[in-house]
Amino acid sequence: MSWTAEDEIAILDTIDKWIENDVKPIADEHDQADEYPHALVDQMIELGLFGATIGEEYGGLGLSASLYAKIVVKVAGAWMAPSGIFNSHLIMASAIERSGSEEQKQDWLPQMVAGELRGGIALTEPNAGTDLQAIRTRAVRDGDEYVINGAKTWITNSLNGNCLLLLAKTDPEAQPRYKGMSMFIIKTKDENGNPLPGLTINKMKKLGYKSIDTCELTFEDFRIPASCLLKGEGEGFFITVGGLELGRINVAARGAGIAEGALKLAVRYAQERESMGKAICQHQAIQLKLGEMASKVEASKLLIEQAANKFDAHERCDMEAGMAKYFATETGVFCANEAMRIFGGYSYSMEYPIQRYYRDAMLMCIGEGTNEVQRMIIAKQLIERNKI
Repeated sequence: MSWTAEDEIAILDTIDKWIENDVKPIADEHDQADEYPHALVDQMIELGLFGATIGEEYGGLGLSASLYAKIVVKVAGAWMAPSGIFNSHLIMASAIERSGSEEQKQDWLPQMVAGELRGGIALTEPNAGTDLQAIRTRAVRDGDEYVINGAKTWITNSLNGNCLLLLAKTDPEAQPRYKGMSMFIIKTKDENGNPLPGLTINKMKKLGYKSIDTCELTFEDFRIPASCLLKGEGEGFFITVGGLELGRINVAARGAGIAEGALKLAVRYAQERESMGKAICQHQAIQLKLGEMASKVEASKLLIEQAANKFDAHERCDMEAGMAKYFATETGVFCANEAMRIFGGYSYSMEYPIQRYYRDAMLMCIGEGTNEVQRMIIAKQLIERNKI
């Protein structure tokens, strides 16, 4: 089925009510305690968020990237962390849906929709972030199994989730390097929620993006069935690159959400706080900040919509997704920073949530490809599309 405009309005209205009733009331307490929002995750399952972009033939909602991005903006506008819980999960699901065999899709996707399997993506390593071809994690074929050895870091959903999309080297001597990389769909926990033999999971302490589990993983002779291989040996790099566009649209939406959330807090506070006998929103210095913040928020959402529409139309959108990711996430940092200035001394009080937006914002400029890389992608595509 295709979702009508009325359907979209109803979905977004449901999300708005959930955010007001269930997300906002617990955000600060959970963030400051760095406590995983288990009850919120159960509600996400009921709302269908773990199957938001998964096809209806596998039980998912089959939402467009455009509608999905609007949901992410709303959630991140209240609290950025929960949007990461279902985003990493859906990037994994998208890779299975794009590149998996029908048997793999039938085995994994319905369980992911139901939240029985909750996953993430294990790409980054201590020595390899942007340069994914430098990964060292090895997967060696041994009969009907692969044996995994190596380490991954900054892996979302790895402590409270139970499955991952794992990028590993199957041929470390391959030239060019990307031809030796393969992707695997792996389960990480047993039925009791304990890590499987050969896997160690350690939660990392972070400046922001709290309440969501980000971990270091160590694989020592970790065995998986050969059927976990996605598409084929040597296909890992292409599967990764193929999933970046949706991931970047999501991160752009999170950046825009942070920006819009910070703006809303600043607009309210500027009317409440008085200085020199009048509300600070009447001072020109504050008006200049609010005007620029609001303009950048709206521009971010338009760039996201452009990238999402191209994605939904199955058109190439690496440049558009890069533009959206770069601009919207920088806008998140800008608006959080300006809102801190508007709040003044109270911005450093943990009683006001604006400090949470400030701590969360910078991560979006780094994750899913740094913004320095985004600008290079934009420039290269600009030249490619306008050759003389």
